[in-house]
Amino acid sequence: MSESSSSRGVHLGANQYGKAENRVVRVVRDTARHEVRDLTVSTSLRGDFAAAHTTGDQADVLPTDTQKNTAFAFAKEKGIGAIEDYALTLADHFLEATPAATGARIEVLEHTWARLEVDGAGHDHAFARAGSDVRTTVVNVEGRGEERVAQVLSGISDLVVMKTTGSAFRGFLKDRYTTLPETDDRILATSLVVRWRHDPAAVAAAGVAWDASYAEVRRVMLEAFATTHSEALQQTLYAMGEAAIAARDEVVEVRFSAPNKHHFLVDLAPFGLENPGEVFIAADRPYGLIEASVLRDGAPDPGAAWHAVPGFC
Repeated sequence: MSESSSSRGVHLGANQYGKAENRVVRVVRDTARHEVRDLTVSTSLRGDFAAAHTTGDQADVLPTDTQKNTAFAFAKEKGIGAIEDYALTLADHFLEATPAATGARIEVLEHTWARLEVDGAGHDHAFARAGSDVRTTVVNVEGRGEERVAQVLSGISDLVVMKTTGSAFRGFLKDRYTTLPETDDRILATSLVVRWRHDPAAVAAAGVAWDASYAEVRRVMLEAFATTHSEALQQTLYAMGEAAIAARDEVVEVRFSAPNKHHFLVDLAPFGLENPGEVFIAADRPYGLIEASVLRDGAPDPGAAWHAVPGFC
């Protein structure tokens, strides 16, 4: 009998394994007018895989290559509707296929394409990448059958937004190292990463219209960004989260990671020029990083919803 890891005073801790960043592109060619779904899919399983680590026994391990193949095969066999549904389908399949697994985590990023216009009309099969922001989902499913709990995060990354006025920063704490001047009129800009958590009861009841929910949350958050007279980026983020929760009953938590993309007024006085808030230098680093979460009162416990989701407080 080989020496176990525990007899050497160590033991295996938390672990998971999977296939990261599968680039799945699905072209729907049912008619002459094609549709494109462009995804980055990452899959992982967690559970009782101690033997694989401590003795190299792979009997309970569904290979990462199989996970990759499944992501591509399901794009054809089951199609790709809302990315949340696609992720849930993959998670349930992997749990069914892997008895030793107790949980599955699926992350999907969707990269959108817009039709090229020719003579004022969208071309049937020519596209250009649309925008910088990326729709995302992270699905964590634990258990099977009546014990199954599905936690779904929807989100947006790389959402770059700016207000050229309507933002202030003043009245802050100062010490002997403070040099930042107060201002009641500044540029407010950020590149947002936002994720919002859905009530598992709504997910279990198949009561979430994912595409409509995503579109409305995105819309109301951007409206809040535009219309909130901001005394600080923190205040704006809270208003955006509050708007999302008010708009959709199934949304119970919103988390933000927001780097403050600073714009500093350039001193043009040496050139005999005035600069009344017109010419700025955009500084990419260092930057303030604001992270916050907004929760519905009485929100259910997140369980595994935020498992392995980096970049949030």
